[in-house]
Amino acid sequence: MHRWKSGFFTVTRFLTIAIISIVCFSPLVLANPGDTVSSISAPFKCPQGLTFDGKYLWVSDRSSDQIYQVDPKNGSIHDSISTPGYVPRGLAWDGKWLWCVDGEEELIYAIDPKNRVVERTIYCPVSNPTGLTWDGQHLWLAANRSDELHKISSEDGTTIVSIPAPTGNSWGLTYDGTHLWVSDRYRDMIYMVWPDDGTVINSFNTPGPHSCGLAWAGSHLWNVDYQTDRVYELQMDDGTPFVRSREKSEEMEYVHQTRNFGPDTLLTLDVYLAIPENLSNQDLLKPVTFVPEPTDILTDKWGQKVAHFHFENLAPAEFATARMYASAKLYQTRYFVFPDKLGTLADIPADIRKKYLVDDAKFSIEDDIIKNAVKQAVGAETNPYWIGRKLFNYVIDKLEYELAGGWNVAPAVLARGNGSCSEYSFVYIALCRAAGLPARYAGSITVRGDDASYDDVYHRWVEIYLPGYGWLPVDPSGGDSRRPADQANSFGFLDNRFLITTVGGGGSEYLEWSYNSNERWTSRGKCKVVVEAFGEWSPLESDSE
Repeated sequence: MHRWKSGFFTVTRFLTIAIISIVCFSPLVLANPGDTVSSISAPFKCPQGLTFDGKYLWVSDRSSDQIYQVDPKNGSIHDSISTPGYVPRGLAWDGKWLWCVDGEEELIYAIDPKNRVVERTIYCPVSNPTGLTWDGQHLWLAANRSDELHKISSEDGTTIVSIPAPTGNSWGLTYDGTHLWVSDRYRDMIYMVWPDDGTVINSFNTPGPHSCGLAWAGSHLWNVDYQTDRVYELQMDDGTPFVRSREKSEEMEYVHQTRNFGPDTLLTLDVYLAIPENLSNQDLLKPVTFVPEPTDILTDKWGQKVAHFHFENLAPAEFATARMYASAKLYQTRYFVFPDKLGTLADIPADIRKKYLVDDAKFSIEDDIIKNAVKQAVGAETNPYWIGRKLFNYVIDKLEYELAGGWNVAPAVLARGNGSCSEYSFVYIALCRAAGLPARYAGSITVRGDDASYDDVYHRWVEIYLPGYGWLPVDPSGGDSRRPADQANSFGFLDNRFLITTVGGGGSEYLEWSYNSNERWTSRGKCKVVVEAFGEWSPLESDSE
């Protein structure tokens, strides 16, 4: 799109062009957070900043050096003000003054919209300023290519506090009375941020490809896009628990092979394959099949169904193979939780608490290491979401990922400071249960990179139960990252590369502490037994293509 900057057009010409170009969409009834409810045309060709004064939107434009007052109902322009600088970006409204941060001058101006007088000018404490908002007492400032968001004094620009930014490319910024909202123009994402420490609570895709300013207007979020030259009204909390996207169809063959290298005979061999079911991240396309047919289908104490295969008298050099075939649509699944709308731990159903707060061998929740960790991480927190989030932060702070083999108990893993995905899961479950928050694990076969791929490593993570909401996926090993946005992608998010086979709360009478599969045998004499298990992926043509 051709862009220009000219001083020859009058404000009247600007207003005329903008009014002629307005195209309003009728409001849509949509169910997902982040969906576009309506949109209006931006006043001119290079919109950047956005704010809301209680009745009108204000939009700053880099090309025309104007700040436009726009009716959000129909996009008509009510007024305009010349910008004090030449690269106007973020806007904020404090109830009296309109604040504008300039990217070239790196100054922040307070403008009285009634007389158009710049009442105050303060120096910007960071380079490349982009987003600006008002929290009722102070200004907040975002900057491109910066790892922080800054709360600053409106008197002189002094930084009061800095918190981690979701990513290094923050652009739009607004405040809803409780949370900050931040847009990233490179990742095409909008993040809901806890202003105390920068924790990303929710996130969703931007409506356009070059997201800039954000504004909070009552119960909806507005976002202006530099490329589409539109201002979008976005749906927020409507009770939708999760949104599925990026559907793909895969066929998976799971092979479990047991070989007896002798020299003596295996008397019995029992193989157990966990059977996948329809879940929020996956829809089975047809019933799961097996070769050979299972001896029987069993259900363990956690409700996990397994296919059981029984073999006898496996001679030296013989092997037994059990195969499972599953075809499924896999989805990228993003969950939406608003912590202030949850109940308490006491509101969690009694049967859930009874089943998923018990101790088990790998957890050892009565160990002093676990108890002291909970006290340090949780403190006086009572909100179930924040209990889970603080324990998540504690685990990713204390552990480093290391795939060294073996699954140790949670206190030992926490004491040594490293572990596999399973050991991260054991630690996190132990901490959650010790804190009174029900937790269990999920295990999967994973698409490794290409849709036609091979997996013999697998992956396990945790699910926590939130009152009035249900089970939320939490991946403590996957979330062990520096940036808040990447951490959030492991707290209430699943990519479309997991086929969950196993959901369990601890040791199983069939799978024991394994997931996907397990085996047991009896022998007489000397038998060297080698087990190989892996998943083979083949992409299927999606119905949506």
